[in-house]
Amino acid sequence: MTYKAPTAQIDFILTHVVPFADLARTDRFAEATAETATAILSEAGKLAQNVLAPLNRGSDQTPARLENGVVRSSPGFADGFRAIAEGGWVGVSADPEYGGMGLPQALNMAVAEMMSGACLSLQLNPLLTQGQIEALEHHASDDLKARYLPKLISGEWSGTMNLTEPGAGSDVGALTTRAEPAADGTYRISGQKIYITWGDSDVTSNVCHLVLARLPGAPKGTRGISLFMVPKLIPDEQGDPGVANSLKVVSLEHKLGIHGSPTCVMSYDGATGWLVGEENKGMAAMFTMMNVARLGVGMQGVGVAEAALQKAVAYAVDRNQMGPIIGHPDVRRMLATAQVEVFAARAIGLACATAIDMDRATGDADQAARAAFLTPIAKAYGTDVGIRVADMGVQVHGGMGYVEETGAAQYLRDVRITSIYEGTNGIQAMDLVGRKLSDGGEAAMRLLDEVLDGAKAAQSAHPELAHQLWQAAETLREATQALLERDMADRFAGAVAYLTAFARVLGGHYHLRAALKGGPAHLALARVFMARVLPRFTGDLAEAQAGQGDLTALSDAALAGDFAA
Repeated sequence: MTYKAPTAQIDFILTHVVPFADLARTDRFAEATAETATAILSEAGKLAQNVLAPLNRGSDQTPARLENGVVRSSPGFADGFRAIAEGGWVGVSADPEYGGMGLPQALNMAVAEMMSGACLSLQLNPLLTQGQIEALEHHASDDLKARYLPKLISGEWSGTMNLTEPGAGSDVGALTTRAEPAADGTYRISGQKIYITWGDSDVTSNVCHLVLARLPGAPKGTRGISLFMVPKLIPDEQGDPGVANSLKVVSLEHKLGIHGSPTCVMSYDGATGWLVGEENKGMAAMFTMMNVARLGVGMQGVGVAEAALQKAVAYAVDRNQMGPIIGHPDVRRMLATAQVEVFAARAIGLACATAIDMDRATGDADQAARAAFLTPIAKAYGTDVGIRVADMGVQVHGGMGYVEETGAAQYLRDVRITSIYEGTNGIQAMDLVGRKLSDGGEAAMRLLDEVLDGAKAAQSAHPELAHQLWQAAETLREATQALLERDMADRFAGAVAYLTAFARVLGGHYHLRAALKGGPAHLALARVFMARVLPRFTGDLAEAQAGQGDLTALSDAALAGDFAA
């Protein structure tokens, strides 16, 4: 079967589950009406299923390759990216002053989900470019904006993010890439970066790198990092790609999945760069890019989960083993659990995007805190669901799922990276229990108040479901208060479990809202979620509150299997 864009499901969530309608009542997003959303989803869905999805299998079998110093893309990628660019999809949320549509991130993320489900390897290109656009809009000089934003938004050029080095991964402050000031006001960038997604390609005429580097005499750690724009080809006076910069692709990584996405080792040898933002404030600028990318990665997980689920359902309908296997209880359990988790993850991601939009449209501090709190949850839960559902897809296929020709395994191989890049899910969880609870839990409690109010509102229509959710939210409130009293090491030891518990409660909240607004199918899905997924939060919270004592009691030798030590 081929991928079918889930436009109706996304439209339902935007209309009935998350407060997307509030955006049209703001000056900034007055054009983001329900009719606009439906039209955007329809056109993006057609592109995803008709143009991008047919490229997915070929990109896995014919990966990107490095040839004479130039990255050659997978078959059809150039045409696929051109269709994305010509449709204006790179600039869905970008500033109209530079050619963008100026639409909400909620719509941009919905489009990103569908493109990811169709062909994750290709969707990574516009995702990184959109993050770079975001960083430049917020931090770049007017001259840099005028020079780069129109080209990036139009899709003529693409953008990358250069953080990681061989000795500086999650510890970004350990980076050693240098930036030396030049007499003409530019900088000379030298160093090596790894894991650079779409670090070079033949689908755009120029590749623009945002590179973290350290100026002479800069403070140690993250406080001494600056951000630079370093293009592959230096723009000439007309703004067109000019002479080659002093940078190159050293090699491409051979990866488990996303074979069509070139992951580059980049070398900078006195390359010309321009400062973005203030000196030694590069992490703030880069985090602007990363926060958008993190939510986008969460939606990548949802997109691949949707595609894997569609494939599994189609196989279960066609496969006969004493009747179609879709009638077998265990197969039905797997498919139903996958379906309700995809819905929950999608709703959380779109709720996060809507909060980002409301913050930008109104400047409401509560909306900013809400968006910040939901971002790590959306990223981690969305990608965890992607991995679980893709794994389930292989299981439903049985032995044929382990055979590459069915395509089921590709989804699992492709989506596995999403819980790692843009900040591992463990880092997302530590961010949640650390920085995001540093307000004394206010943002968390406001979300839980909303869940409790929703449960009360549903009491007369669905008393059993409402009671389950109310109890879960109250238990999570108590656990949050208890967590706030623990030291940070204890919090970190249970961070992943706490994030998962919070995601499950939010998932129940959005399912209950769907049951109130939708038909029998939404009610049936809500019942499955409440019966089979929500109860797991109890175990999550037990782990979240266990502290680190049992972990630190284990010696390194014991962890290595030396039980005699």
